[in-house]
Amino acid sequence: TVVEWGDDVKAVSEDEAMVLVNHQATGDVCTLMMCLQDKGTVVRQMMWLMDHIFKYTNFGIVSLIHGDFFIRQGRAHRDQQLVLLKEHLEKYYRSRNRKWIVLFPEGGFLRKRRETSQAFAKKNNLPFLKHVTLPRLGATQVILKTLVAPQENGNPAGRDAVIKESKSKGLQWVIDTTIAYSKGEPIDIQTWILGYRQPTVTHVHYRIFPVKDVPAEPEALTNWLYQRFIEKEDLLTHFYETG
Repeated sequence: TVVEWGDDVKAVSEDEAMVLVNHQATGDVCTLMMCLQDKGTVVRQMMWLMDHIFKYTNFGIVSLIHGDFFIRQGRAHRDQQLVLLKEHLEKYYRSRNRKWIVLFPEGGFLRKRRETSQAFAKKNNLPFLKHVTLPRLGATQVILKTLVAPQENGNPAGRDAVIKESKSKGLQWVIDTTIAYSKGEPIDIQTWILGYRQPTVTHVHYRIFPVKDVPAEPEALTNWLYQRFIEKEDLLTHFYETG
């Protein structure tokens, strides 16, 4: 069972939006798909940014055909992957009539990134987070630069070929989405398919921001993203303490 809280995302289902989600397990994708089934045509018109490991799951071939983007993690691949992402968005996002784009800004599962993120936070005098990790800027910045209409959040006019070649208004919203699993025990895809865990309730919280309120400048955008994940930490801490 999934229970949804916060802002009504169905109200913006006909607009273009970027969905930012905390990442704990492969089952996060299944959880979101379940939530979005009743949100108009969103499921048919969304693009996913997922770790390349998802390419080898049961829905990997479907995602490839659907035009989703599989991103390779790691510093060695980072710059090249961002170039490939920009090219992918320019080629497929509007030509396939996509409206929502979903990404996991942490760049990996919580259990894999937590220690590295905490070390980075300590070194740079940033908050110590246990239930999320500090997000990475790269993919979020590429999406905003490529899909936000000129002047919507400070982007110079005329920079965006994807916008110019379509009648789209560009991205209008950023939907900050927080997934909370019971007792902090995430569900993976195998569990979703085989059902070998006891029935549980997963909670999903939404907060909607107009894209015009999201800064375009890298340092300001980084701080804005950090603040969203600090808020996620507070939400999850409260949830795990109170249920």
